[in-house]
Amino acid sequence: MAGFLRKLLPKRFRKDGLSIPVVRLQGAIISGGGQFRPTLNLANVAPVLEKAFAMKDAPAVAISINSPGGSPVQSRLIFTRIRELAREKQKKVLVFVEDVAASGGYMIALAGDEIIADATSIVGSIGVVSGGFGFPELLKKIGVERRVYTAGENKVILDPFQPEKEKDIEYLKSLQLEIHQVFIAMVRERRAGKLKDDATVFSGLFWSGTRGLELGLIDGLGDMRQELKRRYGQKTRLELVTAGRGLFGRRIPGVSPVTLDGVASGLATGLVEAAEERALWSRFGL
Repeated sequence: MAGFLRKLLPKRFRKDGLSIPVVRLQGAIISGGGQFRPTLNLANVAPVLEKAFAMKDAPAVAISINSPGGSPVQSRLIFTRIRELAREKQKKVLVFVEDVAASGGYMIALAGDEIIADATSIVGSIGVVSGGFGFPELLKKIGVERRVYTAGENKVILDPFQPEKEKDIEYLKSLQLEIHQVFIAMVRERRAGKLKDDATVFSGLFWSGTRGLELGLIDGLGDMRQELKRRYGQKTRLELVTAGRGLFGRRIPGVSPVTLDGVASGLATGLVEAAEERALWSRFGL
């Protein structure tokens, strides 16, 4: 009650310090998702970012990142939205790394005017990866014949039920190289004047926060609470910004009719996404 009454007072009579909005970006970066498995993507993040940057009296927005990466498209879209809002609202963006900001997670971190991590955080992994499984021999063993009919000679490129073709692999690698160059350009632009001339930086390797600082991938070591209080005063408050809540207080990413088929499909998709996310985290020993 006291906090509510204090907010009613004119600002010149308040004794409290600044409120810094905090946005927490957690998890693998995957397009889509739903009520069975929330994912990190622009659709889910945009409303929270809008709320955070709309806080007029805040000189900065603090963004906490804990992500092993995922979709380069969603990573870049989130990065772009943060930078657009920062320019529009004229606010500084301070990014704080928790366990990991790697690959797409680090791409998002580049949106920060400064990046601060713990000494034991994992940062980097500036590269592009694609993975999957092949099943052509399995189909033969169980007596299943694969039948595919296409218009367009490349419509079944990299089909997991057919043997790999060298030209398909070469095409995929050329696509990965293009995306990698976009990532590298982003790093060079955002870390201009800070990045060390080291051949391993863009190799896909990842490092501790301590080594990341030496390489110029981040700006400092520390934690959010202490750093914000050091910059803006001991009375500075951290205000976590979250998405809106729907019926029963549950966050609803979208509205759609619920059916038994939909529930089953959602559970199955959630299991696949969980496996993909687990694989991403395990790369960094997490």
